[in-house]
Amino acid sequence: MEVSLTLWVLTILGLTALIAVDFFIGRKPHDVSIKEAGIWTVVWIVLAALFGIGLLIFGTSQASGEFFAGFITEKSLSVDNLFVFILIMAKFSVPSQLQQRVLLFGVLIALVLRAIFIAAGAAVIANFSWVFYIFGAFLIYTAWKLIQEARSGDEEEEFEENRLLKSVEKKFGVADRYHGTKLFIREHGKKIMTPLLVVMLAIGMTDILFAMDSIPAIFGLTQDPYIVFTANAFALMGLRQLYFLIGGLLKKLVHLSYGLSVILGFIGVKLVLHALHENGVHVPEISIPVSLAVICGVLIITTITSLVAVKRQAAAEASSKDSIDA
Repeated sequence: MEVSLTLWVLTILGLTALIAVDFFIGRKPHDVSIKEAGIWTVVWIVLAALFGIGLLIFGTSQASGEFFAGFITEKSLSVDNLFVFILIMAKFSVPSQLQQRVLLFGVLIALVLRAIFIAAGAAVIANFSWVFYIFGAFLIYTAWKLIQEARSGDEEEEFEENRLLKSVEKKFGVADRYHGTKLFIREHGKKIMTPLLVVMLAIGMTDILFAMDSIPAIFGLTQDPYIVFTANAFALMGLRQLYFLIGGLLKKLVHLSYGLSVILGFIGVKLVLHALHENGVHVPEISIPVSLAVICGVLIITTITSLVAVKRQAAAEASSKDSIDA
């Protein structure tokens, strides 16, 4: 889809306005209720849907389909990332009323990092078509790794700070407690960071790892930088509210890793087929409607099987407890 500079500017200004509204709403530290999180989660999803419909009306059906496929993929990967966010919040004992502020700035950092990755990825793809082989192989490898981790039950129970974050903490120093929404304070005449800034940096740095699989995944669905960027933006901007809405339900999505591995593996195969096609090899290519159907189908199936598995486990535990009591 041909995108003019004017449309790019208007889109960025529109997204900036939405981010400003989001910041205005969450500017005052408070405990986010399920009702508030639910309302704003619906608002962000509706805005994304309206944007996709706008692409259909004023653009092309291809662009609209690519946006929805990319948005759903990025949103599902973001849900998986919430597991790590929960670990980070627990690691640094973030007060509940400050968590929404941490997530807001974490999402802003993520948006900037994604924009850089998208620009770099688009430039590489435009000049080197063979990079699709690398992207495809990486996604297939990531899918296999997810399956292995899910089968072994080898999931991290605690967030570990990386060397870069530790070096930043050592250089600037960190206060021993939170000071509201302050990022820096003066202690003994020296300016030091507060734990709040450390948590924000931790979430921002973690998103670099998240982008390693999500950016190649969406480039496997579309090579249009405009759609890649907007799909990522809409997927990330509702992440803060989604955290509070389904934070307690994440443990019930026990098969999510399997579903994501299937999606990443599917897109990896799609990328390899596309690379072969670009190099003159006559192979079938997977269309966007098929991709969208596979992605939605996998997510629906894994959600249903997860809930069934959790229900059965709860019933088995209850039965076992009754037997012991008897």
